[in-house]
Amino acid sequence: MRSILQPKGWAPPLGYANGIVARGRTVFIAGQIGWNAQAKIESDELVDQVRQTLLNIVAILSEAGAKPEHITSMTWYLTDKRDYLAKLRGIGEVYREVIGRNFPTMTAVQVVALIEDRAKVEIQATAVIPD
Repeated sequence: MRSILQPKGWAPPLGYANGIVARGRTVFIAGQIGWNAQAKIESDELVDQVRQTLLNIVAILSEAGAKPEHITSMTWYLTDKRDYLAKLRGIGEVYREVIGRNFPTMTAVQVVALIEDRAKVEIQATAVIPD
């Protein structure tokens, strides 16, 4: 079971939910970056790294028998806020391509750097598989 929490009178958020209540098995996904299964970053473009990062999250979800629609929360760590804002359209396209029209709670923050030097984004996620 999963329900979106949207206080009465609040403007609807674009691309995320203000809150979600869910019941079931919880899946915690460590921060993922835009590298492939062999831990190699194939592109230095942010949109490409977002796509690969989301694909990595979906692969981990599948190990638990979960799907993208089970994601309840995501935290995005970005190395360049301006690059992120400039590429929102492309990021939105790859997000919908990989995750669909599921919009969990989200937080995005700019960080000085990520541990992997070429990484431009790291995403941590939590999912709840209904009982």
